[in-house]
Amino acid sequence: MGSVVVVRRTTSTRPRPARRLNPRREWQAWGMRRPFAVLAGVLLTGACALPATAADGSAEGAGDQGFTLKDPRITESSGLAASRQHPGVYWTHNDSDDGPYLYAVDSATGKTVARITLRGIGSPRDVEAISIGPHDEIYVGDIGDNFGGRWPYVWIYRLPEPKKLTDQTVTATQYVVKYSDGPRDAESLLVHPRTGRVYIIDKKEDGGHLYEGPATLSTSGANVFKPVAAVDLWATDAAFSPDGRHLAVRGYFGGISYDWNGGRIQRKGRLDVPLQGQGESVSYSADGSKLMYGSEGANSAVQAVDAPDRPAAKSPSGDGGSGSAADKGGSGLKVGAVIVVAGAAVLFGLRRLRRR
Repeated sequence: MGSVVVVRRTTSTRPRPARRLNPRREWQAWGMRRPFAVLAGVLLTGACALPATAADGSAEGAGDQGFTLKDPRITESSGLAASRQHPGVYWTHNDSDDGPYLYAVDSATGKTVARITLRGIGSPRDVEAISIGPHDEIYVGDIGDNFGGRWPYVWIYRLPEPKKLTDQTVTATQYVVKYSDGPRDAESLLVHPRTGRVYIIDKKEDGGHLYEGPATLSTSGANVFKPVAAVDLWATDAAFSPDGRHLAVRGYFGGISYDWNGGRIQRKGRLDVPLQGQGESVSYSADGSKLMYGSEGANSAVQAVDAPDRPAAKSPSGDGGSGSAADKGGSGLKVGAVIVVAGAAVLFGLRRLRRR
């Protein structure tokens, strides 16, 4: 145990040497200060352990902080889409050789809460992407072509998102897709959340193109997709923000954020894409605050990163104002500071009373 040093004040300007307490009085001094130290520790701990609502402004979307796919059946997760009907749930699927299955995963636990079997379609060939349209309909892109143009056509499947998450079979509509400039490999399918129009980005190492489908997909004949804009990335997936104003495109080693601008996309900046073994998927969280990045492999992780265009959170006062999570975190810190200051004042007052 270290010694306690007490310095006495004196009217003389010459400093006096410090006087050490003997061990008995030293222990008594510690005993007198111990309640103050304990109380200070409690106050500081309470200030640091403020509720989540004070730290980040909201407890909503708690599951959208990243998770691990724990279903042993999901070994090649190649697409990701946030459910709008079921908060915190993400839809995914395997790349190939799995069958007509979709998996609903609870992001709070990483566990599969439903497996959907698609009925009314042929045998899937190379399923690479998934997206959700404006009417709670799931679009699945069987658009992969590892041979870079071997298949003269590919497919898109559309089905209603189930209202109840249980293992079930759902009838899907199948659409034939062709490209106006010939067959190609693609892994990115996205549906605009306002117009419902479907887009595909082809996968080319030196950069590809955004392809626009017809205003309405048809089951009679092929749906021809036409290039409308260049994409400067070897794209493995893409997603619209929930408001349809932004487009996130990811690749294996990076990503690009675009302003949608009515389809005349404008490059906005680079995305902070995490380093993953084989980064195959991206989705906005349902509230648009996060970009969720997934990869292939058993027990693969889905990592959450703040979206560069994330919307401002609502004011906790309910007055319709807005503020960032950082602003609300600042409010929590201010509350914590007030607690600490008040505690210090109490300690100081108690100490003065003891001295009298």
